[in-house]
Amino acid sequence: MFPNAFLLNKIHSFFCTSIHDIFFIVVNEFCERFSYYGMRAVLVLYFKYFLKWDDDLATSIYHAFVALCYLTPILGAIVADSWLGKFKTIIYLSIVYAIGQIVMAVSAIHDITDTDRNGTPDNMVFHVALSMIGLFLIAVGTGGIKPCVSAFGGDQFDASQDKQRSTFFSVFYLCINAGSLLSTIITPILRAQDCGIHSSQKCYPLAFGVPAALMVVALVVFILGSGMYYKAEPQGNIMLDVCKCIGFAIKNRFKHRSKRYPKRQHWMDWAEGKYDKLLIAQIKMVLKVLFLYIPLPMFWTLFDQKGSRWTLQATTMDGNFGALVVQPDQMQVSTKNITVFMFTHLEQTSNSPTCWFYRPLKRMTVGMFLAAMAFVCAALVQIEIDKTLPTFPSGSESQLKLLNMGSNSLTVRLPGGPVELAAAQVCPLISIVNTAQKKKKKKKKKKSLKKNFCSLIIFNIPIMFLIFTLIFHRKRYYLYNRFSFFLLLFFFFSTIRTVFTIQDGVQSCEYTTEFGFGSSYTFLIQSSFTFGSDVKDIQPNSVHMALLIPQYFLITAGEVVFSVTGLEFSYSQAPSNMKAVLQAGWLFTVAIGNFIVLIVAEVAQIPEQWAEFVLFAALLVAVCVIFSIMAHFYTYIDPKEIEAQFQKKDDEDNKDFKDQHEKSDGCNYSFILVFYV
Repeated sequence: MFPNAFLLNKIHSFFCTSIHDIFFIVVNEFCERFSYYGMRAVLVLYFKYFLKWDDDLATSIYHAFVALCYLTPILGAIVADSWLGKFKTIIYLSIVYAIGQIVMAVSAIHDITDTDRNGTPDNMVFHVALSMIGLFLIAVGTGGIKPCVSAFGGDQFDASQDKQRSTFFSVFYLCINAGSLLSTIITPILRAQDCGIHSSQKCYPLAFGVPAALMVVALVVFILGSGMYYKAEPQGNIMLDVCKCIGFAIKNRFKHRSKRYPKRQHWMDWAEGKYDKLLIAQIKMVLKVLFLYIPLPMFWTLFDQKGSRWTLQATTMDGNFGALVVQPDQMQVSTKNITVFMFTHLEQTSNSPTCWFYRPLKRMTVGMFLAAMAFVCAALVQIEIDKTLPTFPSGSESQLKLLNMGSNSLTVRLPGGPVELAAAQVCPLISIVNTAQKKKKKKKKKKSLKKNFCSLIIFNIPIMFLIFTLIFHRKRYYLYNRFSFFLLLFFFFSTIRTVFTIQDGVQSCEYTTEFGFGSSYTFLIQSSFTFGSDVKDIQPNSVHMALLIPQYFLITAGEVVFSVTGLEFSYSQAPSNMKAVLQAGWLFTVAIGNFIVLIVAEVAQIPEQWAEFVLFAALLVAVCVIFSIMAHFYTYIDPKEIEAQFQKKDDEDNKDFKDQHEKSDGCNYSFILVFYV
């Protein structure tokens, strides 16, 4: 989100009047968010194109990682509040975080196990194991410090610095958005570069290495300000007290389930024998809000697929915007920050609540509906993409490509009929049905057969040829005559127009052509350096990425309306000492939402991607209806007013006790002292 003039003035005033240690905290947050979002932006493509996982497995592991990142904040909050304190928790877990980022960068270096130097790792288990270790360490690190950094920054202001504290959180939020924006632009560019020691491949080590370096910088910057920080001692964790109180109430209710015991107005009232009535009343308020959280994970199920399913969807589209070539993992940046800025600016400048639904829960319902409509748009785009995708062989088919490198034409007889090949000609891919494999597949339905791709090179006279092959996402196996000379060149193009030079030590020539996204080409180059026929094995992507803009706009608008309003609602309905509890509950809904994606991707196994998008949209619409009914029956409360009632009652009890104490004689006085002891 880009700052407006008002926010810039606040930032200037903040840095002119605030203490200097806040600078280290906001710089730390910027670097940490750059590190996290930069790594996450290219993660699903790393799974698919480096680790060679299919779309479903890549999606599942991606969302399992995101879910873990939103579960560990609960652990980080408990450790910080009950044991180490916020400062030490940030230091220790940032070290874990940085190690995880470094491990991820190392796992992406293909030359470590590429002993034959063909550009493909020979021991993929090593790379998978390293990447899983790295992701686990990152999840523990980023989740553990998530609830600590902002709270630690707020601790640096005393009660008389409310305005500075408010401005700090504005600057803090700006750094989060700036870090995520820059990282999701820069790291895909780094990924698209070619690098390697022995052979060039997509530069995932650099795409992960830069976020790792930023995380190290974040740690160093935070340590540099150590001498200026106010470091509050751990005061105990309210979440543990809440869990203990709830556990005692459930246990006590279970013990007294007989009808001879009087009923309680609320099941939490069974904890009155051990816990304070104010604490019980506060927990009731929290449980009332947490009950509304039950449908919320479905929103995050859709929202977080921006970085998985939608990124994979963009890989099958044309990203050429004229002077600008957009990478698939950059697409989500194109609309996010513009939309966030537009909606938040509209909320800030509008004085009338009629621009939005007045009640927060109604606004959240609108946000959920917008996210559902975004997935309807995604399904429509996917239907258009499916019309242009190449036809790959099924489990009972093989694909054959014929290359006639001779100077005479010939006829090749195949099971499907004869094929005429002119001199220096490439025949398009031919699908051949293997009936034996087809019968075998029927007998063993659970075991999937590998898809076969092969190319047959035919020589009828000894002539020198150069075979120039551009391959996209596929392997081919070549049969060749050992007396003939040819060269195989493999390229993965990140740009549209490419110029390359071919030479054999004596002759050379330059060739310029345009290559479309997702295409595969085969060229025959004769010894005289004249080009023979060429074949587009796979046609370029023809559906433009601009069609993704509506769905990204809708999902981001839904996020602003849903997430910002939800946080505001949670804060307003939470007791003064339990706002962190509801924050943990909110993050937990994000984790559950990502687990739902994981389950659908692995269990449902929906063959058509557009059908999966429609399924998610339908589920969110159904949940939206349920949530609107729950919201209709919800009664808004003022936690401060309820707490004040209990406080007033306690003051009255203390006053009555004090009056009785002043009128009592020595004996009773001694008794009261003994009672208090």
